[in-house]
Amino acid sequence: MTHGALFLAVFLACAVEAVEATTIVLAAGTAREWRSATIGLIAALIVLAGIVAILGPAVSSLPLRGLRLVVGALLLVFGLQWLRKAILRASGFKAVHDEDQIFADEVLAAQSAPREQRGFVGDWYAFTLSFKGVLLEGLEVVFITLTFGTNAHDVGLASLAAIAAVVAVAGMGVAVRAPLARVPENAMKFVVGIMLTGFGTFWGVEGAGAAWPGNDAALPVVVVVVALFAFGLVAMMRHSNVMPAPPPEVTMVGQR
Repeated sequence: MTHGALFLAVFLACAVEAVEATTIVLAAGTAREWRSATIGLIAALIVLAGIVAILGPAVSSLPLRGLRLVVGALLLVFGLQWLRKAILRASGFKAVHDEDQIFADEVLAAQSAPREQRGFVGDWYAFTLSFKGVLLEGLEVVFITLTFGTNAHDVGLASLAAIAAVVAVAGMGVAVRAPLARVPENAMKFVVGIMLTGFGTFWGVEGAGAAWPGNDAALPVVVVVVALFAFGLVAMMRHSNVMPAPPPEVTMVGQR
């Protein structure tokens, strides 16, 4: 895998997770209390740092072939999941992911919850909402960074891409203090679904002991084939039987 492909894949995948985590933190801070939401954010980042410190060396020490087989299978499962929903959204069979609506739902739920103080945390609901949202989305960022970086023998570059994505999205959230509805998240999820499916297929085959023609040069070809197949499905489904307009999608924390 080229350095550019690695950076782009990790950046886009982590940006999607960062958009969702930032939306949750903004909802907790806007509807409840910024101090407690910020404490929840910091607490989740500390837990994630500990997980990286423990899992990073462990993942890097695993045999490469076995790692590629396991990681390839996991990425293929996640990628096909994301790609399936992206195809349904793009073809009109599923409502698009609406960050405005998610933000409004989170704010409404937060406003109706009772206020409770625990220790130095003034609003326990804001703390837990922020903590769980950042931790769940952050775990996926950690997984993406470690697996992509280890397989490509460049954890440093993968980490840089992840940090860049998180900082960019968080910076936008802080600047506007509103849901990141202008970020083309549905398009990003389509691209990430294609890339995860392509990488998962490529690494899974290599982990099983088979060899691709041209070795690493076959990876972009696999990704392009997956993309063509996905776009073909979208075109075919758009011209199939007309479906009624899907209802607005309600997405809970951690769902895609």
